[in-house]
Amino acid sequence: MPPHAQVPVDSSPPVAIDVDAVVLVGGQGTRLRPLTLSAAKPMLPTAGVPFLEHLLSRIHQVGIRHVVLGTSYKAETFTEYFGDGSASGLDIEYLVEDEPLGTGGAIRNVAGTLRSDTVMVFNGDILSGLDLSALLATHHDNNADVTLHLVKVSDPRAFGSVPTDPDGRVQAFLEKTDNPPTDQINAGCYVFQRSVLESIPAGRVVSVERETFPGLLAAGARVFGHVDASYWLDLGTPAAFVRGSADLVTGIAPTDALPGPTGPALVLPGAAVAVDATVVGGSTIGRGVVVGAGAVIDGAVVFDGAVISAGARVTRSVIGANARIGDGAVITDAVIGDRAVIGARCELIAGVRVWPGVELPADGVRFSAEG
Repeated sequence: MPPHAQVPVDSSPPVAIDVDAVVLVGGQGTRLRPLTLSAAKPMLPTAGVPFLEHLLSRIHQVGIRHVVLGTSYKAETFTEYFGDGSASGLDIEYLVEDEPLGTGGAIRNVAGTLRSDTVMVFNGDILSGLDLSALLATHHDNNADVTLHLVKVSDPRAFGSVPTDPDGRVQAFLEKTDNPPTDQINAGCYVFQRSVLESIPAGRVVSVERETFPGLLAAGARVFGHVDASYWLDLGTPAAFVRGSADLVTGIAPTDALPGPTGPALVLPGAAVAVDATVVGGSTIGRGVVVGAGAVIDGAVVFDGAVISAGARVTRSVIGANARIGDGAVITDAVIGDRAVIGARCELIAGVRVWPGVELPADGVRFSAEG
């Protein structure tokens, strides 16, 4: 990766505002293995650039300039790529978490780097269409201690729910239940007053959901929700990762960092796609990728240097850097690790994950009887 970010700086950027941004990017991304064996989750190529670049582009767009990245796993990959942030019009600082401290502990850990009285905190694996200016307006209009982004979802049973009163004040933080009282869930973006953030206990594991926010409610703090139905996706699983990348490419999800126009596919410079190949569904074709004659790439992410041979079909899958997919192979809802070799006519479907460097012979794995 280049030693600088590629976030485009608008020729007429918004006026800088007195708000710090904190992005929590310390997780190991175990649900995305083997992709995260070589890169932290926010650094995975997503619609042509590291996912974090999309988030930073939106932070820049709203006028925030000072950003603190709370890192841990593969911390060096962030500094090597983004540097001090000046290439993207930002001032980026890094704080490495030596031991896992939970979300609340990680937020408290950055307190010494803050410069402003208002702090916007982001989970670094959420793709969102949230209007950040509107969130800040809600926070200031309510003279809030903390404001949470709450998103409405069709099935809130898989999440903790956060009911609010008619004025938007948070009433409770409830664990997952089969009968949630509201369709509003914690969307992983918060605005803190600095004094409240500094009141979180330092140097130990703290959960914001189980300790910090309930404690603030019990103490009578002004905790409000900013509720909307904007685009929202947790990129923690392979299926979500490929969907999020495709939504960025097609323009469903917002970004100022897409390295090309929105459309049915994003083909990066240096890729060679056969004239009769089909690339659709918001697929991304990385730099140096070769796509052979008659191949079909649909809603997939193909990392740099991979080869998709003639007649292969890749659907809703991730193909790692420098991997090779053989003639006529079928890859559906699968993850193929870096440098893996999938032999001709193999069929890998339904959540299969192939680790980096693994080689499967021609016809080595199939889900159909036809040879």
